[in-house]
Amino acid sequence: MAVTVEEVRALARTLPRSTEALVRDRVKFRVGRIVYLAFSRDETVLGFAHPKEERAALVAAEPAKFLPPEPADERFHWAQVRTGAIDAAEMRELVLDAWRMVVPKRVAAEYARQCEAQAGAAAIAAPALADLAAAAEVFNGFPGVDRSWLALRELTGPAPDPGSAAHRRALLRWLNSWGCRIRYPREGEPDLFDTGLADWWTAWADRLPAPGPGLAELDDTAIRRLAHAYADLAAVPVAAGRSARTLGPTAAAKTLYALRPAAVMPWDAAIAEHLHGARDADAFARHLTLGRTWARAVLAEARTAGAPADGGTSVPELVGRAPVSLAKVLDEYLYVRLSMKPAATAD
Repeated sequence: MAVTVEEVRALARTLPRSTEALVRDRVKFRVGRIVYLAFSRDETVLGFAHPKEERAALVAAEPAKFLPPEPADERFHWAQVRTGAIDAAEMRELVLDAWRMVVPKRVAAEYARQCEAQAGAAAIAAPALADLAAAAEVFNGFPGVDRSWLALRELTGPAPDPGSAAHRRALLRWLNSWGCRIRYPREGEPDLFDTGLADWWTAWADRLPAPGPGLAELDDTAIRRLAHAYADLAAVPVAAGRSARTLGPTAAAKTLYALRPAAVMPWDAAIAEHLHGARDADAFARHLTLGRTWARAVLAEARTAGAPADGGTSVPELVGRAPVSLAKVLDEYLYVRLSMKPAATAD
């Protein structure tokens, strides 16, 4: 039952701004110059940041577990616990509470949000082929579900070229067909979407992964580049004045999917918030990393079922969604699980 230094260290290393130090043969953890955890030399007692006004009640409630601080530390917000009297769950609670006392509230809030997002991602089961087929059945029931996508592909080919004005116009129509609500410029107004996308493409055309590789084949460098490209794309202005806005996270993810359909698993707000707790570049990188893990698992299952080792191109047909890529099939699975509103039921 005793908690070890290694267990505390494993948790403390994950906490933003936390560092470890060895001071007079004692292991301590601090944020900046403020110590929030300190082991005794024999590692049988762990000191931790704790409100002074609550210390007496803590020790009185469980004297076999908690100890008052050493006399020299009584002026501080500090208490101690016997490491042999707590388990891993209690240790985690004490460490997190102590850390929260010494970091800015916004840092603690962001960490809590990330933990909630990780828990949300863990709660979504990695899909098997049968799960993807079930989601495909739902999507195939939507009237004209692939009409705008096939129209875009007919106009632009397998990979639209945002260097082409015609392709940029086609991308805008496709995004709006999927509910992105990007306002078309009135006569005489500057076309911010058009110029912004063209400028973004000038900066990123040679830095994006090539059109061929699928999601399962992305390496970490490619994922990081896509995440940074996504962030820049989301910041592209599309309207000015009182209704000023940028392209935004959902439209940016969809645009990247249109440009690299085999590699990019798009998202919407519900998926991003549930799985990752944010919609910034880091969250998008986590999203693509999750998609890569899922894609590799699905491909392994498909190969076991006799499908060719083709990087995922046969899986959409296998589950009934031939017009789209495996990356989009995974997105559709998440949409069905997280974004769709439950159908109303009769009383």
